[in-house]
Amino acid sequence: MKIIVFGTKPYDRTYFDEANESFDHDITYLETRLDHRSARLAEGADAVCAFVNDTLDAATLEHLSAAGVRLAALRCAGYNNVDLEAAQKWNITVVRVPAYSPYAVAEHTIALVLALNRKVHRAYNRIREGNFALDGLMGVDINGLTAGVVGTGNIGTIVIRILTGFGCRILACDPIPNSRCRELGATYVTIDHLLGESDIVTLHCPLTPNTRHVIDETAVAKMKDGVMLINTSRGLLIDTRAVIAGLKSRKIGFLGLDVYEEEGDLFFEDLSNQVIQDDVFARLTTFPNVIVTGHQAFFTRDALRNIAQTTLQNIREYEQTENCANRITAAT
Repeated sequence: MKIIVFGTKPYDRTYFDEANESFDHDITYLETRLDHRSARLAEGADAVCAFVNDTLDAATLEHLSAAGVRLAALRCAGYNNVDLEAAQKWNITVVRVPAYSPYAVAEHTIALVLALNRKVHRAYNRIREGNFALDGLMGVDINGLTAGVVGTGNIGTIVIRILTGFGCRILACDPIPNSRCRELGATYVTIDHLLGESDIVTLHCPLTPNTRHVIDETAVAKMKDGVMLINTSRGLLIDTRAVIAGLKSRKIGFLGLDVYEEEGDLFFEDLSNQVIQDDVFARLTTFPNVIVTGHQAFFTRDALRNIAQTTLQNIREYEQTENCANRITAAT
């Protein structure tokens, strides 16, 4: 099939070219992100390939349909950036990569927990300046802490397994309890119970209307004083302004983010020579107890290889059957 890959970075091309040796698709790589303005660039293509910060809203999908596109292949697990009803209206099939490497995201989650607790980011900067003082770098033993895991799919389950190895007591919250997590010792509770008892709260749920701003002003008020909050899932799970207020009041003691609700204008780009226009994000970076990474939790060789392989296999499956096991619809 003829495929236009939007939002391409050099590493995307490396792994897609490698995987395409087994498929021989006709691939064109574009650096521009997909939205209603750039959709015209897909003229004559059978499929487009999009990532997390591409916009597949009704206007974009209408333009894609007019351009002859029949398939939108997401090279990610989340699909909150796609208007699935509009895709159905314009007869565009949408497929995704449901599980590329849950270990990558889970391990990055733990990296944030450890770095925040032991102030690794602050210690690194001090040592480079010749400051070997330990004042302000004290952490706590993770062993014995209560960790609350919101969302117990593949990633959440691995996080629970790792935290169990550290000796944490695990509370979990998910509308569909996972028997594997129970076997690991997790206790399923309500979100209010979890927030009220957890020393560490880590988010691993998808973004849906029910989970949008699941951490808001009310949720922050229910948390333990000095709680550590981690989000490696989707930015809009957190109301950033409410979390900033929690940091200022010291209700939130530590914050680790790999995602941000307005990340589309920031992440995956080099803005080091520009003035960041997002005042909320700029405020986040002033706190010494906050670590923000730029949506890199997925970013391992294993994950990129799996993403490319699964995406091209999804396209091949659609090409041969006009369907795909990884298809998503408005009823999904």
